[in-house]
Amino acid sequence: MAPLIGRRLRKGAATTAVAAAAMAALTASQAPGFASTDHSDRDRNREQAAGESRTPAEADTPIDGGSSYQTDLPPLTTPDKPGSSIDLPGLPGGATKAEAGIPASVLDAYKGAEAALKESNPGCNLPWQLLAAIGKVESGQARGGNVDSEGTTVTPILGPALNGKGFALIKDTDGGAYDGDSTHDRAVGPMQFIPSTWAGWGKDGNGDGEKNPNNVYDAALAAGGYLCAAGRDLSVQDDLDRAILGYNHSREYLNTVLSWFEYYKRGTHELPDGAGVLPSGDDTSGGDGSGSGRKGKGKQEHHAHTLPKPTGDDDSSTPTSPATGSGKVETPGSPSHTPTKPIPIPTHSGADKLGSVGAKELSATAGADFARSPRVKAVDAADKPVAGARVRYEIRGETDARFIGLVRSATVLTGSDGIATAPKLAAGEKTGSFTVRATVVGRDVAPVDFAATVKARPVPRADVLARLDDKALKAETGGFFTDPLTVKATYQGKVAAQVPVTATMITPDSAKAAQPQQNDKGPYFLDEKGNSVRTLTALKTNVLGQLTLPKILTDDHAGTFLLRLTTAEGTVLDVELTVTQAAAS
Repeated sequence: MAPLIGRRLRKGAATTAVAAAAMAALTASQAPGFASTDHSDRDRNREQAAGESRTPAEADTPIDGGSSYQTDLPPLTTPDKPGSSIDLPGLPGGATKAEAGIPASVLDAYKGAEAALKESNPGCNLPWQLLAAIGKVESGQARGGNVDSEGTTVTPILGPALNGKGFALIKDTDGGAYDGDSTHDRAVGPMQFIPSTWAGWGKDGNGDGEKNPNNVYDAALAAGGYLCAAGRDLSVQDDLDRAILGYNHSREYLNTVLSWFEYYKRGTHELPDGAGVLPSGDDTSGGDGSGSGRKGKGKQEHHAHTLPKPTGDDDSSTPTSPATGSGKVETPGSPSHTPTKPIPIPTHSGADKLGSVGAKELSATAGADFARSPRVKAVDAADKPVAGARVRYEIRGETDARFIGLVRSATVLTGSDGIATAPKLAAGEKTGSFTVRATVVGRDVAPVDFAATVKARPVPRADVLARLDDKALKAETGGFFTDPLTVKATYQGKVAAQVPVTATMITPDSAKAAQPQQNDKGPYFLDEKGNSVRTLTALKTNVLGQLTLPKILTDDHAGTFLLRLTTAEGTVLDVELTVTQAAAS
């Protein structure tokens, strides 16, 4: 990745210092927490994209391939509250209000992705405002929301050719299918995925059966999946920084995205599709012939305010690269390449006590989900609920129970009522007891423990075993029974599925004994190794309550033999087997 740093094309007027200062100003009155309860009501397809047979880019290549991006910064006036329609003071013609708005389909896609990830990976704490910030910087919110009714961009949004001239060198990996370039890759769509990265991260976000990087629903869900990868908790500043830097490994990019993130968290509203604000200096023809409009010279007149001096230029704070492990991030445009320390996002948890809500004892059957999830309430010293507190739930003890996503721990945020509910908990197969502990991250608060127990599955029962037909079963010595033997299990007149059944060849004279004797001659089965056996134990009825026995073979003994089928609770069915002497050859 190092050769790419410092060579990305930018033509905006923003600098790292301006980005940090703007973010500091916006952070000053920031409400706590990332959590949002405003979800789209669309049904999202959240299937994980299967890897496709493509030539991948280098392992440390960022999502957008290190392509150019918009460097406009948000206005320093307060944006709308969600749903507000009043004009705000600021720029002429309500420009501040327009800047705070997000086109309807684009906004719906971001909120839909947040809702999907809250269900599939709740410990990530993905806020839709982060997707909005990246979408703003990457494509100007799909170029002002220029999308059709399905959320697909009306015209392609393409980055410059990644031909090594000012950008990364990434040769074509998709045959031009997405970017129309069969020589080099280009970043594609509202979230600017390079084709080789889309091959692994692409998602179907609008349920149309396709994974299209030009569709804002697909692209937003894919971007959310990437940001949440590697167990990241985006309510933790270090994880948030690493996720953003993985998109485009630049300190200036990080600070620009964070400034928009803070801006959108303070409020936004919905605009009609196509009515969004284009980045300043946007060139609709796309200076590189791509139609991307991503390289126009940015104008920052609305930042002519006196800005507070940014604090801290400390290399020790530089986040580690998620790809290379390097702690050094070069910032283009700066002769010394000294990174600027980002302004930390305050957590403002304020929680002084943590208490359980509901039962503290949980139980489930092996292989099932727990019916209830642990719940706790965070309050301050005055016993008032604390919103936005980060509560970490951790599974402790010897168990294979896991939270959704197959993780042993997850961090969730308290709501306005101070309550944080743990993600759904799956019992696993191992029986026994374990503990789920809830703690407040970053606060010296007494934990809350929940006792959890996984019980063994109840053994399915059957009070009747019966053959499906009454046809006599006959075979010759040295052969096998050609007619299959199928039985059906019921319990109180209803089908009994998954009932364990044992099949044993017994001697007829021991049929009435408490412990029948296994026969050592006559019909037999073959086990998985091809050995002859006269007892099978790994048998179960199917969902219809039926069981067809494996092939029954015969040795050189003729006569009448008895096969006994037995359930665990003692239901018995005896089946007579007749073997006649084969004719001499």
